[in-house]
Parts: sequence; C-alpha cells; structure tokens
Amino acid sequence: MPCLAEREVCLSMTEIKQQEAVEKKADFDILYEDNHLIVVVKPQMTACCPDESKDDNLLDMVKRYLKTAYNKPGNVYLGLVHRLDRPTGGVMVYAKTSKAAARLSEGMQAGEFEKKYLVGLCGTPEAERGTLSNYLRKNTVNNMVYICTPSEDGAKYAELDYKVLETKGKYSLAEVRLHTGRTHQIRVQMAGISHPVYGDMRYGGALAQKGKLALWAYSLSFLHPTTKERLKFIAYPPETEGVWQLFDLSKAIEIK
Repeated sequence: MPCLAEREVCLSMTEIKQQEAVEKKADFDILYEDNHLIVVVKPQMTACCPDESKDDNLLDMVKRYLKTAYNKPGNVYLGLVHRLDRPTGGVMVYAKTSKAAARLSEGMQAGEFEKKYLVGLCGTPEAERGTLSNYLRKNTVNNMVYICTPSEDGAKYAELDYKVLETKGKYSLAEVRLHTGRTHQIRVQMAGISHPVYGDMRYGGALAQKGKLALWAYSLSFLHPTTKERLKFIAYPPETEGVWQLFDLSKAIEIK
C-alpha cells in the first residue's frame, strides 16, 4: 500500500523539546509517541535490549517510562523491532503493541525501513560516493566480524552506500545508507577500504583514533503500522563531542 503522507521530524540533540510531564518521567529523549509505537534516541554505550552483561538497557528504560507515565499495572509490553550496537547512538523505534510489532517487523523484512547513519571517518575515501559490497563472517568466540569469501561457512552478503559530506583536515563526515543489516557492518566495511570509523580501534587499528565511536543512526523512516503514513525522524549526534564538533552537521546533510 502506498504511503498516504510523509511527516519529517528534524531535531538536533540540543533542540529536542518534550512536554514537561514527559521530561519528568523519561531519562532519554522521545521524538514521537502514539498508542502503537514510540520513537526514541538511544544513547551511545547503552544496549538497545537486555543482554548477557545484565546492564540497564534502553528497552527496559522505555518500559519503566511507560509504566510510570501511564500508571500501567503488571508487566508492560514493548516490542523490539530493530537493533543498534551498544557503541552506536541514534534513532530507534519500539512497538507498544504486539500487532504493531508484527507489522513493523514485516515492514522491516519487506525493505520499507530506510536507515541512514552519520559517520566520522579517519581520512577521506578517494571516491566521494560509492557502494561497498562484501561478504562478512562473524567469529562468535571473539565477537569480531571479518570480510571473507562467499564460499566460507557463515558468509553473509553485506552492502551499503556512502557519500562524503564534508572534509576537515584528516577527518571526513560521511552519510551511510544500509542495504543489509549485518553485525558491525559499517565499521568493518569502512575499515576494509582503509578509512575506519573514528574511535574504532577494534577494526581500524593504528589507522583509527582513540575516542568515542563516531557512528550515529541519524535518520529512520518507515510506514506507520496502522495508518500507513510514512514517518521520518532525524536526530543529530552530540554536536559538541569528539570528532562531530569539527563539522557543520545541519549544513552538511542539507536539512531545510
């Protein structure tokens, strides 16, 4: 079904405004909420759902907010629709009902989600824009992902598009659009062309710089599970932190 309309929310981290009642009950940024879903900004180094570390995570944080804000008794339902790695911050959507979760998951599988990332790179790729296609294999022992041949056991196809938006000295700002959602995909593929993500010592080695990982899911677009309206949410990374402060983010991505 074609989308009926498009709503775009363009917010920097310093410009996100919330109603006073919400601010008192949520310790994370809420971009949008209705009866079916909630769109939030995941802080970096916060897991998007429970994991073996037992650390507090965003899914549980949102559930606590819903329980408090709406005086919900018992367990609160919240569906995980997609994931972001712990070091990656940015826009995420959670489903507030099982029906919304199922429809959003179906939309994800059908390619109706569009996810774009801002990435601070070490150096500047020779080509201003391009497509990277590789096969990736995950080593579950060390939780590392490697570029491999298609015939290797566990090999999965990975593809992304990148576009260099701005260059400042030995760093560049790029926009990345994923066609597949593999573990550590952006980090591995950008390191594979010798331009690792800033702060990614794990995959970039000596080429990367020590600091907070400059990888941010800044744009998320999808069809609403009931109205079929296309929603688009944008949130900038912390503009005064790390390599991000070198760039004019709003100008670079030409948001008007």
